[in-house]
Amino acid sequence: MDIISQMQEQVNSIALIALNTFGTLQRDAPPVRLSPNYPEPPANPTETINTTEQPKEMSAALVQAAKKFDALVAALPLNGGEEAQVKRIAELQAENEVVGLELQKELEAAAELELKQVQELFSQASDKCLNLKKPD
Repeated sequence: MDIISQMQEQVNSIALIALNTFGTLQRDAPPVRLSPNYPEPPANPTETINTTEQPKEMSAALVQAAKKFDALVAALPLNGGEEAQVKRIAELQAENEVVGLELQKELEAAAELELKQVQELFSQASDKCLNLKKPD
């Protein structure tokens, strides 16, 4: 997988971790009184949710994912701007053209060899057929 695809996957991973973290924090947050005009919220049921360790673990996972993304960004090849990219593209196109010409020559040589082999086999087969005929 190329670096760009890995970066896209890592962004998706970060988004998923963030979504799960926010959802979990929202779900497990203790009730809070929004205004003095509202009554005191009911206490949470007797669930024993570790609200101190879970956010730390989720934060650590988010930080790890962000660090991995930063490492992928650092692994991107450095370029000297648009001019360097255009120059590199031209070099690659020239290299591609040279390789394409070599491939074309090899294909022609292979086709020529195959044609000679087919002609030889045809000649042998026709000779055998002619030798099988009885003279009139």
